[in-house]
Amino acid sequence: MIYATLKTLHVLAIVVWIGGMVFAHFFLRPALAQLEPPVRLRLMHEVLGRFFKAVLVASLLTLVSGVWMLGRVAKQVVQSGGSFEMPLAWTVMAVLGLAMVAIFMHIRFALYKRLSHAVAASDWPAGAAALGQIRLWVSVNLGLGVVVLLVTLMRWTG
Repeated sequence: MIYATLKTLHVLAIVVWIGGMVFAHFFLRPALAQLEPPVRLRLMHEVLGRFFKAVLVASLLTLVSGVWMLGRVAKQVVQSGGSFEMPLAWTVMAVLGLAMVAIFMHIRFALYKRLSHAVAASDWPAGAAALGQIRLWVSVNLGLGVVVLLVTLMRWTG
């Protein structure tokens, strides 16, 4: 029961994270392009602030639940007398997931901080540059997230 609950939370956290990136990148950002820089940057700052709080929780929940599920499977295999070898798909998922969390932390604690300072100072060129960097790294994370989903769903085992 606890495994199923953690797996459900794991998947829901990923849905929030990847779904939010898709929404922001492909729907919100283009719709806001028609706004003047001060309005667009203030709005994106507010939206991203809320989204990043949710992603912080989602990324940590994904990390903790993933590690717990891996540990549980490994423990069960070893307790039954077997030798645990993590499947390639799980290894890819874990490595790319860690990379995604690291990238998100850079986005949240470095790039978003630059955006916050620029918006507070009404420095719109600096804000646009910070937002451009956020967009770049969100694109990278979105690409990694799609690869993780493909590897997981296609059950590539190597």
